[in-house]
Amino acid sequence: MTTTPEHDDRVAKLTFASVYPHYVSKIEKKGRTKAELHQVIEWLTGYDLETLNTLIEDKVTFKTFFENANIHSNAHLIKGVICGYRIEEIETKLTREARYLDKLVDELAKGRKMDKILRAG
Repeated sequence: MTTTPEHDDRVAKLTFASVYPHYVSKIEKKGRTKAELHQVIEWLTGYDLETLNTLIEDKVTFKTFFENANIHSNAHLIKGVICGYRIEEIETKLTREARYLDKLVDELAKGRKMDKILRAG
């Protein structure tokens, strides 16, 4: 599935700090914790809590956030539809990685077991 250049540009310009509170709200409403959210983010990006807080304070864009991330080697196992797009068919790397994170947050909020979210087997 091809995203439009405008869509990809919008994703690139979003700041992680503007989206993060929505992630927290979504998972906490469903009884999950910030610690679990941070575990998911760290698994996908390699960012520990200290680095994550710095990125939030610095209001980095998703472009910068994902360019500097160490994306997990099993991230390609994240599949499905999120925001109307089938993740495995998104051609733009940045947009695909942003949707990986959206999908993991969604799975966390839906109560999926952590070992399944983290593609542990």
